[in-house]
Formats: sequence, structure tokens, C-alpha cells
Amino acid sequence: MKIWSDKEKLSREEIRKIQFKRLKKTLNHVYENVPYYHEKFTAAGVKPVDIRTLEDLRLLPLTTKEDLRQTYPFGLFAVPKNKIVRYHASSGTTGKPTVVGYTKNDLKVWREVIARIATMGGVTNQDTAQITFGFGLFTGAFGLQQGLEKVGAGVIPMSSGNTQKQIMIMQDFQTTTLIGTPSYALHLAETATEMGIDPKTELFLKYGLFGGEGSTEEMRAKLNEAWGIISTENYGMSELIGPGVSGECQAFKGMHINEDHFIAEIIDPNTLEVLPEGSVGELIITPITKEALPLIRYRTKDITKLDTTPCDCGRTTARMAKITGRTDDMLIIGGVNVFPSQIEGVLLGIKGIGSNYQIRVMKKGYLDRIEIDVEVINQDLLLSVTLLDQLYKEIESKLHTILGIHAGIHLVEPKSLARSEGKAKRVIDMRS
Repeated sequence: MKIWSDKEKLSREEIRKIQFKRLKKTLNHVYENVPYYHEKFTAAGVKPVDIRTLEDLRLLPLTTKEDLRQTYPFGLFAVPKNKIVRYHASSGTTGKPTVVGYTKNDLKVWREVIARIATMGGVTNQDTAQITFGFGLFTGAFGLQQGLEKVGAGVIPMSSGNTQKQIMIMQDFQTTTLIGTPSYALHLAETATEMGIDPKTELFLKYGLFGGEGSTEEMRAKLNEAWGIISTENYGMSELIGPGVSGECQAFKGMHINEDHFIAEIIDPNTLEVLPEGSVGELIITPITKEALPLIRYRTKDITKLDTTPCDCGRTTARMAKITGRTDDMLIIGGVNVFPSQIEGVLLGIKGIGSNYQIRVMKKGYLDRIEIDVEVINQDLLLSVTLLDQLYKEIESKLHTILGIHAGIHLVEPKSLARSEGKAKRVIDMRS
């Protein structure tokens, strides 16, 4: 199995030396250039000089998405705006996005870590990769494009949707690598079959590099069977770099973390104490080569575990297991982060509907779908086609503006939804 960089084969001691050197540089960088961090470190009674080993990292305060919201849009940036050459953003619970930025060197690092992940999945300069992530403020599509181009692969930036055209392009361009969410990849295979095209014999796919949402081994088996491909998973988030934090090799024993660029910890989400290797807990990531937005000990809210034993593929970098859950209420719908509080914020701001609602998350075919039942205040409203249509359009439009996805809206009679004597169960996830 080909390995892109020698940095993926260093000894544990060499990896730790690189991590500590880069960590110290990063800590000084944020302490001197980010007032928010300077104040946060001071409040915790710690300075960069106090960090004398990698284990001392646990002395530093954690960073959360709330810190990014409080400093929106650029309060955590560690360089002036004239050094930022790219902006991306992800959705936020209040409608304000989480903004991230990149310097020229940040983009260079991003290309490198994606090149490693693409190589892990089997991609070479002989391949043609079709990207089905949406291009825009979302980091997934652009991040993967630049790394695939560094490997030398031909890139088809199809973006999301237009499924039948996706199939036509895959057939005509002889696409060998599919990039996107696993659920959309299965939808594509289903659509191809409906079009009378056998995905395994009449198309040319060899590899699938999937991310943006969690998946199971059962999902991988379905993907491999449907397409006749080798499917691998990769992990990242906008706040850290985008895709590129880790990726899966063809030994299928976890996702290799690019440890010369990221330090990973596992904590108990309740006590916030660092757990020993092999323990299941919340993943904490510290980027150590980011210039524009170097977040310190970022809480991903994702549940996993780490393994630093050498992999059969020859890489020595630590591996993270598949994400088994989250410590918050965030939903991932087709690769898009959606918080129930976002939906509630929209609904409660619209006249004519009540405060009781229920969110159902389900599969429509292989695609994720959100359906929302909302009570109207006045039952007579249900008798007016014109008023109902206006209300539907207002809700759908405002939700799409905030969420970036379309949700199915069902207006129901007053007091028709179940009430709870305790904490209201607003979300029913029917995907499992």
C-alpha cells in the first residue's frame, strides 16, 4: 500500500518531538496574537512557558464552538485580514455561521493532509475523482479538490444534486473515485440502477472516499456491494481545517490522524479529565500548524477512542475509531450540521404557529430527511388554502436560510402533538 509522506512512518518518539515543538510555537502564536486566548490562559493561571511536555497540554483550557460564536466573525483569528486568502464557514445555532480562515501556508498544509488521505484510500494520478459535496462556504468540496489535485488525480467538481447528470458524467468521464457522503453514494447507485445502468459493470468506479456524516460497517458493505468499490472513511471539521484531520487506509483499522499537524486527546465529557489510550470518550483536537485559526484543545463533541499501535499498512500515526455518537444534540443531515435549537429559533419567530413541534429524522431511500410537525395556533387556519400556503412558504424559506437544507413541513391542529411531563422529546431519529 502506497504511503504519501515519510511523516506518516515516524517513530512515536519522533512524532512526539515534532508535536511538542509545533505546539509550543502555536501556543506562543495565540497567546501573543489572540486577545481572547490571552485572557482565557490568564484566567486559567497558565502561560505557554508552563507547557514543558505534551502531557502539560491538559493544563490549558478547552475551546468550544461557543467561543467561536462569542468572537464572531474574526475574534479568534491569529493573523490580520490581509493574510487571509480563503474564508469558509459552517452553520451556527443562531443563524450566524462559524467562520474559519486560511493563510497561504494553511492552504498548503490542507492540500498535504488531503493528499495523504486520498493516497490511503487508493487514489493515484491515474484516477479521476468526482466530487458530490456542495461547493460553497462548506469546507468539504474545496478541501478535497485541492488535495486530490496535489496527488495528480483529475477532479470533476460536480457539486451536490442533479443525480441523473451525476451518473451521466460518471459514465462519460469514466470516473474512478467517488467523493461525497455515504448516503448520497448509495442514492447514486440506486438511481443508476433505475436508469438501467449497472453501477458495477457499466461504470468505472474503483474507490469511494466518504465523509461528512457517520457511517457503519454495514453501510460500507452496502457501498462496496452496490458499486464494486473499496470504500474508506475520512474525518474533519471546518473549525480544525475541514476534511484532513484523519483518514482510513485499506487495512480498515481506524482513521489515521495526521499527527504532525494535529494533537488528539480523549477526555471524559463530564469530568473533562484526559483518559488513557484505548478509553472511549470525547475527541479533543489541537491543530499545531494552523496560522489563521489555531484553536487550542477544541471540543469536537464526537465520541471515539485512539490507538497508537503500528498499523498493517506501515503507518505509525495514531488511529481514531469510527465515531459512535456525540455529546450534544447536533444532527448531521447529508453532511450538514443541524441543531434542533436552530429549528426552534425559526419556528418560534413565526406568527400563526404554536410553541409545540416535533422533528423527525428519517431515510428517504438512502438520503437523510428532516420532517417537522408544527402546531398552528388557530384551527381555522387549516381551512384556508391561501393562508396555509403562505405559512408553508414562510417556514420553508426561513428554515432553508438558516439550515442550508430543505425540511418537510407538516402543519397540524392545535394541541395535537404529544406533551411531556418532563423534558420534551423534540427529536425522533428514525434512521437506525
